[in-house]
Amino acid sequence: MFAVRDLSVLCYTCGFTLWHYRAGSAPLEEVFGPRFFDPAAELLSRGDMCLVSADRAGALGIITATTPHVVIVPLSQNVGTGEGTS
Repeated sequence: MFAVRDLSVLCYTCGFTLWHYRAGSAPLEEVFGPRFFDPAAELLSRGDMCLVSADRAGALGIITATTPHVVIVPLSQNVGTGEGTS
């Protein structure tokens, strides 16, 4: 479930915002799924990017629409085991 307290601005310049969303245990499929970011539609702009970090994965996405629903398309994704690396 989306929580606005987990969304923060990493960088803003010339009308572009790079966001970070801390997804916790939510799977990336849910975070990039339909309507997940709709509660933040007034904050987000088309062309902004969002770095998503989750317990076992991370991804970078671009916001392609904010109306009628927020659409974030993942550009890259890294799914880990959550067990660390050596």
